This record gives sequence, structure tokens and C-alpha cells, in this order.
Amino acid sequence: MAKVKVKTHSGAKKRFKITGSGKVKYQHTNKRHRLTQKDTKRKRIARNAGIADCTNAPTIKKLVPYM
Repeated sequence: MAKVKVKTHSGAKKRFKITGSGKVKYQHTNKRHRLTQKDTKRKRIARNAGIADCTNAPTIKKLVPYM
């Protein structure tokens, strides 16, 4: 009997990447529009990728099982 395949969540596969060490990487929000009125510090922090918390990472990995 073949193993049942799990469908990848379409929204999650666009938003998350798995690093070589198994951590979940994502891009911060608030960098698309209306940037003139946002603080420089806020924009600078949002520029870098974030690492998902260890409490949320297992759930995300279930949504993207083949990454």
C-alpha cells in the first residue's frame, strides 16, 4: 500500500522557506506601500527576513511538507 501524499498549502508555500538547519524563514510585513510615513527604523527591521518561533514552526512545516 502506497503512502498517502499530503497536499501543500498554496498560501504557505508562497510565504515560507525552510532553511538548511530546519528553521522556518519568512519576510516581515509593511514594506509594500505608504513608506513615506513609516519610521526608518520600522522599515529597516522589516527589510530582513524573520525566523518563525519554535511554537509555530511545526504547524508551518505540516503545511509545506515537501520543502
